Amino acid sequence: MDPKLLDILACPLCKSAVQLNTEKNELWCKADGLAFPIRDDIAVMLDTEARTLSHDERLD
Repeated sequence: MDPKLLDILACPLCKSAVQLNTEKNELWCKADGLAFPIRDDIAVMLDTEARTLSHDERLD
């Protein structure tokens, strides 16, 4: 993912910064505890497509 794009992306729910998790190909919002998928190099920033982060993932 382009670092410039990552700098401007924000969580659609709380507007906080998201972190790239390359291992799982997701963008993580630690504030809301959500992981947004990246499909075909496109971030899917829909709350209906997000999954809840596990307790361990929230602590990373």
